[in-house]
Amino acid sequence: MSADHVAVVDLGYGDAGKGRVVDALCAAGDVRAVLRFNGGAQAAHNVVAADGRHHTFAQFGSGTLLGVPTHLTRFVVVDPLALAAEAAALGNPFHLLNVDGDALLATPWHRAANRARERQRGSGRHGSCGMGIGQTMEYARSHADAPRVADVLSAALPRKLAAVRAALTAEFGPLDAPPLDDVVAAFRAFGAAVSIVAPGYEQRLMSEGRCVFEGAQGVLLDEWRGWHPFTTWSTTTFDNVAALCDSFERLGVVRTYTTRHGAGPFVTEAALDLPEAHNGVGEWQGSFRVGHFDAVAHRYAVEVAGGVDGLAVTHLDAPARCPELRICTSYASLDHLDPGPFRDLDYQERLTALLLRERPGVLYRPDDWAADIGSLLGAPVRFESWGPKRVRLRVPA
Repeated sequence: MSADHVAVVDLGYGDAGKGRVVDALCAAGDVRAVLRFNGGAQAAHNVVAADGRHHTFAQFGSGTLLGVPTHLTRFVVVDPLALAAEAAALGNPFHLLNVDGDALLATPWHRAANRARERQRGSGRHGSCGMGIGQTMEYARSHADAPRVADVLSAALPRKLAAVRAALTAEFGPLDAPPLDDVVAAFRAFGAAVSIVAPGYEQRLMSEGRCVFEGAQGVLLDEWRGWHPFTTWSTTTFDNVAALCDSFERLGVVRTYTTRHGAGPFVTEAALDLPEAHNGVGEWQGSFRVGHFDAVAHRYAVEVAGGVDGLAVTHLDAPARCPELRICTSYASLDHLDPGPFRDLDYQERLTALLLRERPGVLYRPDDWAADIGSLLGAPVRFESWGPKRVRLRVPA
């Protein structure tokens, strides 16, 4: 198996520019497929092509504008209704898509229950994209018959969807969702439009050529390593890639400034004049927050992700637009976050409490942002990006 495969992971809270990086890797040529390895329809990876075309990728891989196929692995939560809408915006490129039959299906009832739960939390919301990804994962952990992609081709589909509706309605009350028969029909249409493949199909793709693994969200939101409970129900590190591929390059993506959507710790948050073209206030995500580059949190992300072979530093145009922007190398009382035992949510919750009390310590403005970020995170910078168009992303000499 080739060692040229590349996995792209966001080292922050998401929104660092994974789509732009994946698109650039695909533009370099010889990419057999983009493999999505976590998350689902809540992903929002923006690509602005040289000719001005823009798409926010959710389930399709960010190489689609270049004609690179997408494979949704078993670790992706697949939403057929959201996928149909995304496909329509792209011109219905279903010929470029195949889906692992073992991947979980997100239904309208999962989505409605997700939103009902967030409403119930009131001012104590955890933050959500409102797409039902976490609800789908939670349901599957307690229901062995949770619907999966292969079920759209099975006579069992109506029964499994009805079971989801019954269980979530019993827990949350009446849910705003389409009639069962309409959902069954839509899911059947999804099954007719896409290529559903058996588990292990990614091995064939990797044997046929170089593959790019595209992650969703960011390491600081990881279900086991993020600041619990302000996290996602998804493994955002390289762990899922390692379960699929023996040898690959680990590429971490960071911005020159730190961002996050909605609630949760954000030590370096500041009132910086950095307007965002493709992010804003969302009903479920909450506000889009910005702050100084947080080297402490990003070093933690590198450590819990198992290290990176290289970095992609995006938004290098931001420091010129925002003279107040700085790099934070330490907090008021510490400069290192100790990773706790794996899957210890009590420990992660203690980290959350600590971070909610912390404030920035040392702040400085570098002469060379990419070089300093690479030095602080202990990895070479492979890619630098100054703007939204893929033609502005380059490999340093």
